Amino acid sequence: MDARWVLHLDMDAFFASVEQLTRPTLRGRPVLVGGLGGRGVVAGASYESRVFGARSAMPMHQARRLVGAAAVVLPPRGVVYGVASRRVFETVRTFVPVLEQLSYDEAFGEPVELAGASAADVAAFCRALKAKVLEETGLIASVGAGSGKQVAKIASDLAKPDGIKVVTRAEEREVLDRLPVRRLWGIGPVAEEKLHRLGIETIGALAALSDAEAANILGGTIGPALHRLAQGIDERPVAENAPAKQISAESTFPEDLTTLDQLREASGPIGEHAHKRLQKDGRGARTVTVKLKKSDMSILTRSATLPYATDDAATLIATARRLLLDPMEIGPIRLVGVGFSGLSDVQQESLFPDLELTTEEDTVSDAGLPPTVTDLAATPPAWRVGDDVSHTEHGHGWIQGAGHGVMTVRFETRGTGPGVARTFPDDTPDVSRANPVDSLDWPDYVSELSRHQSSAEESETRRP
Repeated sequence: MDARWVLHLDMDAFFASVEQLTRPTLRGRPVLVGGLGGRGVVAGASYESRVFGARSAMPMHQARRLVGAAAVVLPPRGVVYGVASRRVFETVRTFVPVLEQLSYDEAFGEPVELAGASAADVAAFCRALKAKVLEETGLIASVGAGSGKQVAKIASDLAKPDGIKVVTRAEEREVLDRLPVRRLWGIGPVAEEKLHRLGIETIGALAALSDAEAANILGGTIGPALHRLAQGIDERPVAENAPAKQISAESTFPEDLTTLDQLREASGPIGEHAHKRLQKDGRGARTVTVKLKKSDMSILTRSATLPYATDDAATLIATARRLLLDPMEIGPIRLVGVGFSGLSDVQQESLFPDLELTTEEDTVSDAGLPPTVTDLAATPPAWRVGDDVSHTEHGHGWIQGAGHGVMTVRFETRGTGPGVARTFPDDTPDVSRANPVDSLDWPDYVSELSRHQSSAEESETRRP
């Protein structure tokens, strides 16, 4: 009997699994979710694609080459993942009221009723939890359990896919010792290289060091902490994360930026970094803020607010770029920051991102420069594979193929099962863009979620 049991729940191949859930034709097929451009990166890979060697964070062109012609490549639909994540963890909270949610798809919990429970009882609890998540959402989770966060996280990794792994105190050394040292929380590439140079390649080898040796190798603060984790000593509490009010990233440049083209190029990676943090947070943003620090150390900030919250990278980064000011007019720029605020669980995909900039303001203005807004395109973007659409007769569907003046639409949602595909001229008036959330086919849940969010926003507005 162990006194403490921490659980780690991790949704299996979450982004790809949500695509397969809402687009039933894709079930059993190798799905890759991520950027479609030349620099695109895989955000999610189904288990059917992982058997070919594809994985998250891999360049998309490499993953497509590994999987071959069978690969189904789709752009991310953050709004859908956000709603699915919300329902998953609302379901989990009916079993485990206090959760430390790390991202869209994983969280820690420490159920009070499991204190002192046997491994068999913990396994039964995990089975019931997994079954409830599957029943409510149609999505599969893997669950790990151990004496602390570290062991629980490793256990859930070992349980994948669609499994449960309970590691007792008596089993910890056997489980931990043989794993690569990189599997330990807090060991990055630099620390791994330091340890490898000394012949320390497993968690067991790190655990065998003394505290003084660990401190000498990894630093006086982090070394002993990692050494304790390697020994299975992890007393960190499970606690709710306070939601961030703003998510941002910034960078100082070795040489000042002096042209608008330089500024636009530099803002892209900074916006992408902030966007990755936003994705991990699991919410969308309504307001985009750009911070510009000039060579004289004065700071300009400009912001724009969208009609609704989104985590669509193209919309948010394009908005940030529209807020930039020309260094030829305001002076050289030494630092650029991109921030997202007005964070919300209820999001909507951008349908016409170039048409949606509603307000813009300078919070600090040098030389009285007026806001500059690029002329907005009058025509919506062309259809692309993965777009959600609605047909006047056939209902909700998604673009399975487009080009040469036609588009093929697969009409299906989570609730319909595999649907039929039909081809139309790409300018047919019967097809219009649709809210991607409708593909989840959870009308009652989404309606309640929207009402809850509206009430929360109204309360926030009324605060003195």
